[in-house]
Amino acid sequence: MKEIAILTRIQAADPQDKRHFVRLLHSFTHREHLCLVFESLAYNLREVLFRYGKDKGLNIHAVRAYASQLFISLAHLRKLNIVHADMKPENILVAENRAMLKVCDLGSANDSDTTEPMPYLVSRFYRAPEIILGLPYDGGLDVWSVGCTLFELYTGQILFPGRNNAQMMQLVTELRGRFNSKVLRRAPFAAKYFDDFGVLVQHRGVAAAVMTGTPRDLKARVMMGGDRLGDDDARLVGHFVDLLDKCLCLEPTRRITPKEALVHALFQG
Repeated sequence: MKEIAILTRIQAADPQDKRHFVRLLHSFTHREHLCLVFESLAYNLREVLFRYGKDKGLNIHAVRAYASQLFISLAHLRKLNIVHADMKPENILVAENRAMLKVCDLGSANDSDTTEPMPYLVSRFYRAPEIILGLPYDGGLDVWSVGCTLFELYTGQILFPGRNNAQMMQLVTELRGRFNSKVLRRAPFAAKYFDDFGVLVQHRGVAAAVMTGTPRDLKARVMMGGDRLGDDDARLVGHFVDLLDKCLCLEPTRRITPKEALVHALFQG
């Protein structure tokens, strides 16, 4: 019922169907089960990636088009003060022609001002660090998840493939650097992962999760194993790396907003 209420709000504020959310057509009860009926779409992004970019990713032009649509959807959520809280390739549907996408599965969505710390909110590979640390969160967690998703679309690889929250924190800090000590002092769950000096505590089995030989620089990770690019595509990929860098800021207050993302250089021209 909560998901229906949120979907109804989203659709009421988007009567022309331009904000890239799957349309709820109606609902009914069958044998005491509440059923939701949606418009039919062909794939989700995980399936698109498997069919057309397995292990190597999609081309930068496709990723750029999908990114623009995703930030339009996040801007719409922010306007309505809603957090999706489970953005990932499986929850992004794609039309038959693969040109248009729509966000689905609002089962974890909530109002930004009614959130509370939940260390296992959002699917693990796309879970923002503030969630793991137990800090207050807002729509910035969706921006982080979209950043991880876009990296995966372009490279064909999961950015942070941790098996638990401890592994996630190790992988995040290796790529994004150390957390601000003030942030850790405010974080209810920081002591699970960091000592008093802000140094990551080694957990049993965590070291084995680190990918040997993986670059600890975002640009190098994006370009790893990639083909030689022409000048125009190389320029776009440069802008793409900059956008990812802004999506994946450790501090949510410094993370790019959806509105800012939509005027990023990646989408100009």
